[in-house]
Amino acid sequence: MEYFPENLQPRERYKLLTGFVLPRPIAWVTTVGPTGVVNAAPFSFFNVFCEDPPLCMFAVNLRADGRAKDTLVNIRRTSEFVVNLTDEPLARAMHDSSGDFPPEIGEPDYLGLKLAPSTRVAAPRLADAPWAMECKTWKTIEVNGDRTLIMGEGINFHIRDELWDANTMRVNMELYHPIGRMFADRYCRTDDRVVFPAAPVVQAT
Repeated sequence: MEYFPENLQPRERYKLLTGFVLPRPIAWVTTVGPTGVVNAAPFSFFNVFCEDPPLCMFAVNLRADGRAKDTLVNIRRTSEFVVNLTDEPLARAMHDSSGDFPPEIGEPDYLGLKLAPSTRVAAPRLADAPWAMECKTWKTIEVNGDRTLIMGEGINFHIRDELWDANTMRVNMELYHPIGRMFADRYCRTDDRVVFPAAPVVQAT
């Protein structure tokens, strides 16, 4: 089976991409609105892609009625945000925060999520998130007038203490249980893991 993208409707392309590029990490992005309301919204068109500087990127599309989402409005105004990652205890709240909330109602307040102050940006982080990265906007790219790619530079990291060995600089995978996005209303756990030995070093003959 083969498709040319130009022969598919945008919704069909979306289903093809999200149906096979699995699982995807989820950026649970917190921002602050002009009246101080804290917004928290999940985005699974997301990843990190550089360490020097530490850069991440996620995509924000318009609402169905054409309005900009609160996350995009807030980032355009402040040029800062926090990317929080999700683990199993927070998974349902993360999913519920993807609902359609008016700007005057913050998802953390409505869902009973605890907030903690950030160190270098005004937007707070989710206190119970296993990992969070404070970000300043590095670059934005407008796509087709209905989607914005937001690139953020990580300027501070927060890690739940028991998840990290500062001596070896390694995550404690026995205690870290991240959730991945599949498609539609489906997510996946990540505890079924495979470990391979080091790849061979092949010398040219």
